[in-house]
Amino acid sequence: MEITMIASRGNQVTSETVQGANLAVQHLSCDICVEECSACKRDHTTEKLDISENNSHAGSSFAHAVINMAGMLIGLGQLSTPYAIENGGWASAFLLIGLGVICAYSAHLLGKCLDKNPKSRSYIDIGQHAFGRKGRAAAATFIYLEIFMALVSYTILLHDNLITVFSGTSLDLSWAKLSTSQMLTVIAVLIALPSLWLRDLSSISFLSVGGILMSVLIFLSVAFTAIFGGVKANHRIPVLNLHKIPHISGLYIFSYAGHIVFPNLYKAMKDPSKFTKVSIVSFTLVTALYTALGFMGTKLFGPGVNSQITLSMPQHLVVTKIALWATVLTPMTKYALEFAPLAIQLENHLPISLSARSKMMIRSSVGSLLLIIILTLALSLPYFQYVLKPHRFPRKYLHLFDISLCLLHQDFLASHISTSSNP
Repeated sequence: MEITMIASRGNQVTSETVQGANLAVQHLSCDICVEECSACKRDHTTEKLDISENNSHAGSSFAHAVINMAGMLIGLGQLSTPYAIENGGWASAFLLIGLGVICAYSAHLLGKCLDKNPKSRSYIDIGQHAFGRKGRAAAATFIYLEIFMALVSYTILLHDNLITVFSGTSLDLSWAKLSTSQMLTVIAVLIALPSLWLRDLSSISFLSVGGILMSVLIFLSVAFTAIFGGVKANHRIPVLNLHKIPHISGLYIFSYAGHIVFPNLYKAMKDPSKFTKVSIVSFTLVTALYTALGFMGTKLFGPGVNSQITLSMPQHLVVTKIALWATVLTPMTKYALEFAPLAIQLENHLPISLSARSKMMIRSSVGSLLLIIILTLALSLPYFQYVLKPHRFPRKYLHLFDISLCLLHQDFLASHISTSSNP
């Protein structure tokens, strides 16, 4: 009997011991689950905070986004479209339209890339997400080169057009050791300099409106020349000059250069899901204007059309002077938008503890210093002006990098998703 009682007690102790061990394991598992849940919540909270911080400056409406994108695309590229169509033939206009479609599609892909990874803010982040550190370094190199070359090209074009507008004007500037055109360029750049201090893209949109108005003025000036200027639109446009297509394709690509700002436009939108519609509307408007101006200029001036349409217009007409002034003011409206990606990257790398005023001062100082360096280079190096002419300088090839990066990253995402779904 005692043996039986001892055995039952032993079994009871063993059972309690096993039950206690099971309870301890369950308690430990619960602790681990709670910790994992807390970590998961912290991760989600951090991610939400990061996304909300990224969208804290998102204040651009659909109209603001269209104005900024169209203002970035449209500009001095339109001046060379009549020259391109005359040399390539009227059939080359399909190349212009086709490139517009490709660029609009790449903008759509860019939006999808940024939507897949909300933490991405620029091409640099996209390059890192797709190809790691090497991709980030390559993207940063090309992006900063494009910003630099674009700002230099605008300064040189500003200088060239000021020479035309103020031909015959002479200023006594022996004390400054600058020519009249150089001094006028310095003044114009100093006037445009404060625009680089703007941070909000919705605030910069008024400059984009100014750029669009200048482009419309150029178009209307050419149309006025055709109607009232005594120039007959009776020149025959060749069908196709196949051997000149490689040359004019560069002009067409340059006309759509502007993808560098698109990530910032996407992030600045209140509703980024409308980015594709913004791209379609903007590229449609710009392509229509380019095509119409190209055919009108070619019919008016024929084989004698200049690579800059305003230089082919009769110099005695008032509308010609208006068009020339528009070509002077157009580059001045581009500085802020072109500098925006660099300014935003710079601000994102500043310490969080800095006040908004301190960040603004640093951004303004860097932008001012960069523009002064660019102005010095553009006015001092004798061959810089020749190398960076609109139909020669390599920015058009850097623009292809923006498009290629979007396409490659989209392929990367597609392969990554298919690999994840098929383990």
